[in-house]
Formats: sequence, structure tokens, C-alpha cells
Amino acid sequence: MSDPTPFRVLVCGTNFGRFYAEAVHRRPGYALAGILSRGSAASRAYARSLGVPYYTDPDDLPAGIDAACVAVSSSISGGRGTELARALMDRGIHVLQEHPVHLTELTDNLRHARRRGVRYRLNTHYPHVAPVRAFTDAARRLVARQRPLFVDAATPVHLMHPLVDILGQALGTLRPWRFADPAPLPAGAGPQPFRSLHGVFAGVPLTLRVHHQLDPSDRDNHALHWHRISLGTEGGVLTLADTHGPVLWSPRLHIGRDEDRRFVLDGPGTGHLGLGTTAVVGETGSFRTVFSDLWPEAVGRALDGLREAAGKGDDALRAGQYELAVCRIWTDLAARLGPPEIVRPDAPRPLAVSDVFPAREPSPPPAPPGPGAGHPRSDSRPGPGEGGGDGPDDTTPYSPSAEFFDLVAAEHTATASAPAIAALLADADLGAGPVVDIGAGTGLVTEAVARARPDAEIIACEPAVGMRAVLTSRVFSDPDLRSRVTVTADAAPGLDLPDRISVVLLCGVLGHLDAPARALLWRRLHQRLAPGGLVVVELMGFEELLTLPETRLATATAGRHRYEWSFGGAPDETEDGVMRLHSTWRVHRDDLPEAVREVHDSYRWAPFGLKDVVAESGMAARALPTRPGAPPLAVLTRAPDGPHAPDEPLAPLEPDAPDTPRTTTGPSPSPSPSPSLVPSPPTAEDHR
Repeated sequence: MSDPTPFRVLVCGTNFGRFYAEAVHRRPGYALAGILSRGSAASRAYARSLGVPYYTDPDDLPAGIDAACVAVSSSISGGRGTELARALMDRGIHVLQEHPVHLTELTDNLRHARRRGVRYRLNTHYPHVAPVRAFTDAARRLVARQRPLFVDAATPVHLMHPLVDILGQALGTLRPWRFADPAPLPAGAGPQPFRSLHGVFAGVPLTLRVHHQLDPSDRDNHALHWHRISLGTEGGVLTLADTHGPVLWSPRLHIGRDEDRRFVLDGPGTGHLGLGTTAVVGETGSFRTVFSDLWPEAVGRALDGLREAAGKGDDALRAGQYELAVCRIWTDLAARLGPPEIVRPDAPRPLAVSDVFPAREPSPPPAPPGPGAGHPRSDSRPGPGEGGGDGPDDTTPYSPSAEFFDLVAAEHTATASAPAIAALLADADLGAGPVVDIGAGTGLVTEAVARARPDAEIIACEPAVGMRAVLTSRVFSDPDLRSRVTVTADAAPGLDLPDRISVVLLCGVLGHLDAPARALLWRRLHQRLAPGGLVVVELMGFEELLTLPETRLATATAGRHRYEWSFGGAPDETEDGVMRLHSTWRVHRDDLPEAVREVHDSYRWAPFGLKDVVAESGMAARALPTRPGAPPLAVLTRAPDGPHAPDEPLAPLEPDAPDTPRTTTGPSPSPSPSPSLVPSPPTAEDHR
């Protein structure tokens, strides 16, 4: 049973310290004990806005403060953060100090903590950010299967210390390490933003590129990019594209050859050619999401580590050996690179993706795949009797087949999900905030909710362009819907959410997200779901990996055309625990024997059951009555004794040398799905 007494935390500093204060404020089991800073009017006003005491001197602090977050620059950055950390330790307060800290200061701080009988942690922050954790978790699974062949990493100079920590977390150890001096610059080449050096990290060949320029007064705003890391094995390359995601997996390209040294492109042994060239894991959010969610959550995980260490009572200096090793490596690299070039550039002008990728001219559709080739992610191609018309402008899942969706989904919605959801919401309290329909598709459920509750405000979120076009048309064609339904292009988990939500609809959505994305979505919903709020979840209807042979599930007629929908699926060859589902629409004309058009869509889906949703969400669930054979439909509510916001586990590392990185433990993994459940055939609405 968890300790009901909150861990009382003081936050020092109100610049980056605001992320610490937000983390303490929203994280269960913690209480914000106050703000300490130098006394500016802005800092005092910030403390008042939080309703907490404000202090300017550690000597004025009351008893009963358990820990302090020192988000104040240390001497290496010209600040007094380390002096403040030691003054707080003198008062018996555990300390989490923001990086960077000089190696000598870090050693002295750990010794000081040992003398005072408290815990001290240095927070490099970025290893706790969700996409980075997804990368490091995947990296440890990868290196457990195959020997790492190389690491290629890039970082701005002021984030080099966290980079070392990220690499240690990814590889499971730091030793052995050694580095050469950076490559010399060519004479007369002018200013060079990057310096490169080679070495060995954890026994793996390392290439490191450092943006070696710095604006001392504004470090973050003038970095050319943030962390980028690639870890390669014989099976492929795992890449962290940016500190804030996404993570990429690129399988190794290998094509067999016949006796004449020609490529073998089909036949036995060519199944791996159906692998996607690169899989994107996780979704990127906006910079606003970074500040509102990713960074406070990362700070919260660092706080959990400090609290866990305080509970164990381990010797601070002994427990800090990994932090010291990370700091030694960073110090070695910094000494080899020398002082960075000081720059004071003008404010940059960030560009949107639309500035770089303007509206494209439609391109010809791809040719049909040859024998033995796997299904494409999505495509639309002409069949016999139809010319090679333009392909779809948007190739994300659901857009290619959006034109057909309502032909069969409308009946399912009208007979299964819509009546059940309408009955549930008939007496629900919707006064605290809007209904948010995540993955609203073409708006069939959105419309049903609006009809059932004429007083409801609805936010309908749909990232697929084709589906959203139908949704928007549905809303605009009805004056009532137009007055109450807001359509957005947001995708889970990084969608823009209102501060308070009465009801969340997640119909046919969760399986498209990987585990870190689902965990982030649950945390964000917990933060915003009003007391008594409801979460409606519709699943696929199967709980474990299985092969579904392609089966024709529905037909519909419009004018002279007959439409046939076929569906199939199989375990994904590139990602464990995931299925790849395929939809095919064939359009037949009454005077032709063959289909005049075929449209293919492919979707990623993680099979799981309602009990897994309960375990991940930390909420209580009950099934909603629906049509026999329809996909499972349930409503989730906050469990009376459940967590405020669920946390996801990190797999523990095997024991290693003292420089082995620590991990934070969480709740037990979800229970295994029942192998006895045989799914019913999915319907079109399953893929909404």
C-alpha cells in the first residue's frame, strides 16, 4: 500500500524551475512546499499563482520539507546552484539538482550528502523524456538480441552531458570508453558549426558530432538541432530522430543473389522484402506539448528516482557512481573539444512543414506489387478497364479508403456503438467540459452523440485527411452540428486538449498507438478528465496475435457500381506484438467482369483486451451492451483507489559495473491476454 503522506518538495528557481513546479503540482504523492528564488516580482507573483509560500533564504525555510529541486545554474554556468544545494542538504533536505555540474562539484556534493545523511541526485533531464525512454528501452532490447556495430550521435554542446547519459541508458553500461581528439578543421574554411570525433563507448565504435557554438545568454534557442542518435546492428538501425521523437526503425537492406549474381526478388526466402524500409514509432507533438507534458513528466520521473533513493537510504556517494562516470566522460569530451565558439546570432525564423513541402502535384499511382511482394502501407491503383488516374494526395492510413468508409460503417454505428454510447450519455453530466472524440473518422459517432445530447459541445479529432474531409462535410452540412462541433487534425497522443473534459471517445484508436504513446495519452487524459468523467473505448475484438486470411466481409451498391470490402491481417514482421491489418476495396461495374478499381489500406494494430486497457489506464471498466458480434465496447471511470495518472514500467537492467545506469520501476506489466478468446470478424467501424 502506498504511503498516504505526500512528499513535500521545494522548487528553487522560476525559469526552468516552472517545469519542476508543474511536475510536483500534478504528480500524485507529491506536494509543492514552496518556491525559493532571489526575490523578483515575477517569482513572487508565480508563487502566489500557485498558492504556495515564497522564500528568498534557505534559513527561513520551515521544517517538514522532504526534498528540493535546484533549477538554478551551478558555478560552471556562472550561478550559485551548488552552494544552494549544499545549504539545503545542511538542513536535512534531499536534493535534485539540474545539470550541468562540474565533476569536482558533483563529487563534493555526493560526499556532502553522505555526511548529512541525505540523498543527492543530478538530473540530466533528457533521458527521462518519453521519446528518449522509448529509444533507450528499444535499444536495450536490440542489443540483447544482436551485437551493436556502431553508434552515431549528434548534439549541441550544452546538451552533451545528457547525451552521455542517454547512451549509457541505451547500451546498459558506459565501459569501456576512450576517445580520440577531434578531426582538424581545414585551413581557411571559415567558421564551422560542428566538430567531430571518434571513439569507443561501452565497447561500441562511436562517431560524435557536436554543434560547437554557444550563445552564453540563450543556449537552447540557438542550437541547430537537439539529440540525434543512431544505433546499428546487423539487423537494422534504431534512430532517435530528435530528443522529442519520433523513434525510427530501419531494417537492414539485404537482397539474395542467384547463381548468376542477379537479385532474387520473389520466391522462397524473399518474405523479408515485404518489410517496411523505415517504421516510425511514436508520434511527435507540438513544442507546446513538450512544455506542457513531456518536460513536466520527465521531471516527475526524476523526482520518483530521488524519492525512491531516499526511501532506500543507500549511501549517497556509492549510489552516485554512475552519475560520476557520466560526468567524467562528459568532462573528457569537453576537454578534447575545447571551449565552444561564442556566437550571438539573431533570432531564427522557424519554418512549418508546409514551407518546405508545399502542396504536391498528384503523382501516378504505384504499379501492382509483383509475386511475393508484401502489401504496401497504402495505395490506390487502377484495375482492368480503368485508366491510370491520379493517386491519392494523402497516403496515411484510412485516407485511401475514406471514400468507401460509410458504405458499411454507417450500419455498424447505427446498430452497435451509437445506441450504446447515446444511452450512456443520456444522463451524463457534460457541464464540466466538452466531449472529445479522438479518432473521429468520418463523424458517425460524433453525429450520434450530438443527436443524443443537443447541449453537448464536441471536439472531433481526426488526423487522416480523407476521413477528415468527410467529417468536415458532415458537420458543415448540418447547422446544428456546425454550431457545436469543432473539427481538428490532431492525432493522439500529442493532440491539443481542453483543460477540462467531460467525456472522451476512443473508438478503434488505442491499438494504433505503441505502449509509450498509449501511456502518454492516459496520463494526459487523467490530468484533464473532470471528476466523474467518462472514457468510452471500443476495441477490435481480438486480444492476441493471429493470422486472418483475407475475407470478403461486406458489399454495397451505388448506381452502376458494386463495392466489395475484404479484410485480412497477420503478425507484423518488423515489430513484436503488433499486427498489420489490410483492407481492400474493389469497385465493380455492372457491364465488366473484372473490378475497375482496387484501393488498399494497411494499418498497424496492437491486439489487447479490456483487461489490458484497465491495467494501462489505471481506471475501472464496465462493458456496454451492444449488438451480438460487435467489437467490445466499454466505459472507463476513475477507480476509487486507483492512481491519478498511470506510469509505465521500465525494464530493469542486468547487474553491471558501478557505472551501470539506474532505472525507475513502475507497476507490473499488463496481464497476458487469454488465448481462448476467438475474435469475431471485424467491421469497418473497427478501423475508425
